[in-house]
Amino acid sequence: MCRHLGYLGPAVPLTELLLAPPHSLLHQSYAPADMRHGGTINADGFGAGWFAPGEKDPARYRRATPMWADTAFASLAAATRATAVVAAVRSATVGMPVVETASAPFAEGRWLFSHNGVVRGWPHSVELLAQRLPVTDLLTLDAPTDAALLWALVRHRLRAGQEPVDAIEAVMLEVAVAAPDSRLNLLLGNDELLVATAWWHSLWVRPGPGAVTVASEPIDDDPAWVAVPDRSIVFASKTTVDIRPLDPGRQEQ
Repeated sequence: MCRHLGYLGPAVPLTELLLAPPHSLLHQSYAPADMRHGGTINADGFGAGWFAPGEKDPARYRRATPMWADTAFASLAAATRATAVVAAVRSATVGMPVVETASAPFAEGRWLFSHNGVVRGWPHSVELLAQRLPVTDLLTLDAPTDAALLWALVRHRLRAGQEPVDAIEAVMLEVAVAAPDSRLNLLLGNDELLVATAWWHSLWVRPGPGAVTVASEPIDDDPAWVAVPDRSIVFASKTTVDIRPLDPGRQEQ
């Protein structure tokens, strides 16, 4: 498994979201609280994508090393303010490469994407879904991993003009049918919207005045954190948070 976090709100230093809280992503990289038998640590890389105030496109930093081992990121995070963030620490599935390009967030244009989980029966279980993609998309995957394929499937729908919530929901549900017992906790964000799913793993959301944080685990003891029920989808802006059940009956044919 992995751990991820999304944020929308007033500009804050990356340190305040990713490093300083008592149960930050940094802490979750070596002492996660709720892996649910999906591993013990998240030491196979990390990444962060963010929108600086006034910027229309995100910046991104990814590494194949543990977050705690990268002292350069600590300096960068302290000096960088962001109004929107998608970040993750990685626990690689056995057999999948530990390389920088396999670390979330994946990105195109204004979109940032992360997957916390595993696609069961990889790669054969999702072979038919992969065949729907343009050959060029398959040849240029960030890495030969389930997360990179999930991003390609979501990105293909976004390019076709599908709404972000519908794109995430459709991909998650069709993969859940093709690869039963998969853990499909997806996170998609830009500077206006966060979309996240809870499917066989933990997800929490913290709404606040003009801000929202979505995370695999709460990063602090703030009582405003709300547990998202399993098999649910969250879509949030800086001012609204909606949670609804995921219904496999809505899967596209």
